[in-house]
Amino acid sequence: MTRPPTAAQRRVIDAADPVTGRLRGTEFQLAALVKRGLAFRHPRPPHDHFLTPTGHRIREEAQHTDTPAAAEAAPASTAPGATASGATGVFAARVGGEEEIPAAGPARTREVHSAWQGLLELRRMTNRDGAMDRPCGWERTHLVQAAALALEAAGHRPADGGGSGSGGGYRVRATPQPEAVAVREPDGDALRACAATLEKAGWQVGEHTEPRTGARYLLASPRRT
Repeated sequence: MTRPPTAAQRRVIDAADPVTGRLRGTEFQLAALVKRGLAFRHPRPPHDHFLTPTGHRIREEAQHTDTPAAAEAAPASTAPGATASGATGVFAARVGGEEEIPAAGPARTREVHSAWQGLLELRRMTNRDGAMDRPCGWERTHLVQAAALALEAAGHRPADGGGSGSGGGYRVRATPQPEAVAVREPDGDALRACAATLEKAGWQVGEHTEPRTGARYLLASPRRT
């Protein structure tokens, strides 16, 4: 793609479902997005259109650069890969250690459940064989957010704000490895429970030890088969 999307195409992209990337628009608009590599038409009925990873990136970049409130909602301490939330209305799973924490309660529980169900649907619609037991392309380009959603949806407790990492709760962070996240949780039983949840969600998980501190942590990667 050499030219940016038109204003009409941007409106269609911005209105996409924040989790599944499902698009609504005229046939002409959707076909133009497909031609640009920003969307794809699902081969199975009802042949809905969804954002490609490139389309998702354009949508997220617009939310971070075009709206001042979006920048305020994503502080520098937020882990790489986490999505802004709050003023922009974009859902963000708890990665642990955020300075701005969404209010807990029934509304948050419903929001997390809805996001997880949407992600399972995205797997069904975008994995070649319709498999829902392994991560899809979106998750591979949003590793931290995807792993955090699996953990929060399963009821694990994220760490409170602050960078010390000494308190309880999980923290999901990016790593130098191309397709792996690190999950830290000071409680050994809770760490192993996080590993079980990620494995059930289709991730390959290994437990490792920090050489300097001796602390145990997980490395998790999306399973391909």
